[in-house]
Amino acid sequence: MCLGIPGELQEVLPDQPDLAWVDVTGVRRVVNIALLQDQALEPGDWVLIHVGFAMAKIDEAEAKAALELLEGLGKAYADELGALTDSNIA
Repeated sequence: MCLGIPGELQEVLPDQPDLAWVDVTGVRRVVNIALLQDQALEPGDWVLIHVGFAMAKIDEAEAKAALELLEGLGKAYADELGALTDSNIA
C-alpha cells in the first residue's frame, strides 16, 4: 500500500530551493518540493509526502484529519514512517 503522509514544512534549503526540511510527527527529513514549484511554500505550510516528494499542499485541518486516519491504519502507516525515516533526499 502506498500512502501520502502530511508533514509540516520547516525550512526551504536556501542553496537548494527544490528541497525543504519537513516534520512528520517528530521525524524531520529533507523532502523534494519541486513538484510544487508553482505554489508559494513557507514555514508552517502542510504538504502531502510520498516517497520523499511533496505531492500537494494541504491545509492544517486536512493534515490533522489525515494523520488521525493514518494512525488508525497501524502497520501500513508505521512502514511508511519507517521508509521516510530511512530516506535521504539531500
